[in-house]
Amino acid sequence: MTMNEHQIDAGFMPLFDCAILIVARELGFAEREGVDLRLFRETSWANIRDRIAIGHFDVAHMLGPMPLACNLGLTPLASDTIVPFSFGLGGNCVTVSNAVWDGMVEHGALADLDPTRNGRALRSSIRAREAAGAPMLRFAVTHPHSGHNYELRYWLAGCGIDPAREIEIVIVPPPFMADALAAGRIDGYCVGEPWNSVSVVAGTGHIATVKAAIWRNSPEKVLGVRGAWANEHPDALAALLRAMHHAARWCQDPANHRALTELMAQPGFLGQPADIQMRALTGRLDPGSGTMQRVADFYLPFDKAANFPWKSHSLWFYTQMVRWGDVAHTPAHVAIALDCYRPNLYRSALKPLGVALPGANAKVEGALTAATPVGSAGASLVLGPDGFFDGRIFDPHALDAYVEAQASG
Repeated sequence: MTMNEHQIDAGFMPLFDCAILIVARELGFAEREGVDLRLFRETSWANIRDRIAIGHFDVAHMLGPMPLACNLGLTPLASDTIVPFSFGLGGNCVTVSNAVWDGMVEHGALADLDPTRNGRALRSSIRAREAAGAPMLRFAVTHPHSGHNYELRYWLAGCGIDPAREIEIVIVPPPFMADALAAGRIDGYCVGEPWNSVSVVAGTGHIATVKAAIWRNSPEKVLGVRGAWANEHPDALAALLRAMHHAARWCQDPANHRALTELMAQPGFLGQPADIQMRALTGRLDPGSGTMQRVADFYLPFDKAANFPWKSHSLWFYTQMVRWGDVAHTPAHVAIALDCYRPNLYRSALKPLGVALPGANAKVEGALTAATPVGSAGASLVLGPDGFFDGRIFDPHALDAYVEAQASG
């Protein structure tokens, strides 16, 4: 094979979890697999979605539910988009303005990131605001079909807040979140790092809770691939997946963290100081109180099968689309959700490397209370813990019951 046998155009958003793509190119992992990886930084998830649909990009850094939304016809330009790789687990926070945080503290919130206590404090604060005739709070998420939107809604609903009636949810691109909060245009937001810590460092926001506490070791961004391109270029896709595997392993290694944050600090990539980025890598966050909180498994770019495209992740996103009225629950839609994430392509690409590969395509989500060794092909594999903050379990084999329970709840 000659060097750069495959040219691949990839879009990305400036969030920390795009690091795997950046490292794959900048540190030569892609080149060693014969891939000329061309990266294009975008300003919004809508641009990413549309440019992959019309063929500007072969692959893209995408929101976990976005390819599914494309396949379900929920986007302006419906397209066949598949997911053969995940960019990692976790990485998001819910940040509120200082004024909202002060109101939460009056009702018992603490700077420990606890989703239950702080969610209930937010509920009490919202009810008090309503009684006083104050305006409805406005929270921002990055896109309607995003993990941010669905995990924010899941958290609010689990704490007794109706996200469809008691708050307003609007769309703001990730790099604009902190500025929108500082300008008073929004009262809170759910986004990936470093855009939460940016508000904390600026003194304009407080982190209320984190994705790793709402649903531990849960899915976030994925590699979205145009289905037609994948069918026409299977060798190129497999080479890219191997390059990204090596890049993800490199990103996970603490010995590389300083070099990684310095690379990502470049203006063309993330453009944020290395020290702010390090919070995501170490899981040591300052919620806004000046005291660092250690969050276990805050963001994992490689460990615990972080790159495996579990079909149960796609199905959970689907259940949230049903729950919040994005799509009807039908057998045809379930089939689309099942077909979107492609663990077979991941296994096929990585099998020659002899790495740990899950034996199953899906798993019961929320069932593991501790890190657990599981059966795999190749090296040993550890999964979990993966609990939801409310103690619920998502069994993909009991999909109808889960959807019904959410509707009645």
